[in-house]
Amino acid sequence: MEDSIGSNPPSLGFLEKLKSWLSWSWTYVCFVWFGMVLIMVYVVWSPLKLQETLTSASVFLNTLTPKFYVALTGTSSLISGLILIFEWWYFRKYGTSFIEQVSVSHLRPLLGGVESSSSTGLFSPVNGETESRPSVSDCKVWRNPLNLFRGAEYNRYTWVTGKEPLTYYDMNLSAQDHQTFFTGDTQQLRPEDAVMQKAWRERNPQARIRAAYQAIEMNHECAAAYVLLAEEEATTITEAERLFRKALSFAGKDINLLVYIKRRLAMCARKLGRIKEAVKMMRDLMKEFPLLGMLNIHENLLEALLELQAYADVQAVLAKYDDISLPKSATICYTSALLKARAVSDKFSPEAASRRGLSTAEMNAVEAIHRAVEFNPHVPKYLLEMKSLILPPEHILKRGDSEAVAYAFFHLQHWKRAEGALNLLHCTWEGTFRIIPYPLEKGHLFYPYPGCTETADRELLPSFHEVSVYPKKELPFFILFTAGLCSFTAMLAMLTHQFPELMGVFAKAFFSTLFAPLGFFADKMENFMPSSFWHQLTRI
Repeated sequence: MEDSIGSNPPSLGFLEKLKSWLSWSWTYVCFVWFGMVLIMVYVVWSPLKLQETLTSASVFLNTLTPKFYVALTGTSSLISGLILIFEWWYFRKYGTSFIEQVSVSHLRPLLGGVESSSSTGLFSPVNGETESRPSVSDCKVWRNPLNLFRGAEYNRYTWVTGKEPLTYYDMNLSAQDHQTFFTGDTQQLRPEDAVMQKAWRERNPQARIRAAYQAIEMNHECAAAYVLLAEEEATTITEAERLFRKALSFAGKDINLLVYIKRRLAMCARKLGRIKEAVKMMRDLMKEFPLLGMLNIHENLLEALLELQAYADVQAVLAKYDDISLPKSATICYTSALLKARAVSDKFSPEAASRRGLSTAEMNAVEAIHRAVEFNPHVPKYLLEMKSLILPPEHILKRGDSEAVAYAFFHLQHWKRAEGALNLLHCTWEGTFRIIPYPLEKGHLFYPYPGCTETADRELLPSFHEVSVYPKKELPFFILFTAGLCSFTAMLAMLTHQFPELMGVFAKAFFSTLFAPLGFFADKMENFMPSSFWHQLTRI
């Protein structure tokens, strides 16, 4: 065993040396190869009678009819068109060129390039070490703090439009959340808990509702069953609130159930217009369970306080949660920007600001907007109504399009209420991208923008929504190349079919011009080298 381990390093070292030698030599081997080809062509020019061969080839090409050239160029155009269609489909689905991916993954390492990896080189170095960029699996998906009710809100959208607002991936994450919240202790499962654990996993909504009623038949005090009915069967917020109150009476001392139900009751009160009651419930909940900050109840509180226009209370909440040591969100960053923009936006004028410069308060507002846009660059297009909104998903990806949809869905009204705030945002948000380094090797105020957001957002958002992508991807070279090749060969086929004689003259002139440098080089070599030398060389 030791011998086998000890024998590996030399073999690996030899392979590494061979690979490095190939990589080094590839830089110069092209020039050497080109020179050898020219010398070889000249050496075998007389023995192989290349002149006669070229002459006979030109005679053969002259005998071909224009139909042959039409078929040749048409076939080339068809093949390049098929390649273009495949490349475009692959780019739309996976965000990269298939040819480019294969060449980078398999050919570039052989030719001495560094293997392309989305996990290196995109975070700023810390103490000389490069911090790895998160992969798709590292992009943490958070539960949307303001997620809607399935029966009373999501289902109504489906009844009206016939479209499903939630993806299977999103609903599957919710099922896992509910299993963790309500049936976490698998060692002491009661019969009704086992039924509910199965109910959360059911894909069919009617099957979930039937399982909830089955659990209630086993135990009429099964709080989790009433939670499911409130979420999925209740068709109005009032009915959902009634079922949640019933679930609260049976929740007992289960902290997960208590927090979930009280939070949803506060959201019901907010939706039914009892905003002050909702604010009190949220404050009490945060005071009663201060360690559950990961549930982001403060974001529910911020939205309710903005609806009350209690901006001083909003600022007090931000002072506690907009801390450098705490995780950020679009709600935190954009609410902070809204408060600072609100202080100056009613009198803000781009023309006046360009003449006199920005005041201190205006500069603070602009910097706050730049900070928010750097954290999530997708939000402004929804706030400025440059993109249409959809119902927010039940889970969001921070800094992604899903978070932008969720934020704008609830907070657009608050930005509209602050006079001139959207105008200030419209005038200043694009300036953020002049501050952020490009390419995004490091961030300005936050970590570099993660590369996994597009893939995760496509899983979270419905297919009828056009996912916002940042940074905007340019079309790969090979798509442009195949598009040009397809168009060029199709044009040649059409011109050859319409003007066969003229295209024949053009083709002869083109090829004679193309091979003129080769003939010139051969004549110069004959004049430069003695004829006896080449005669002896050809004999060898």
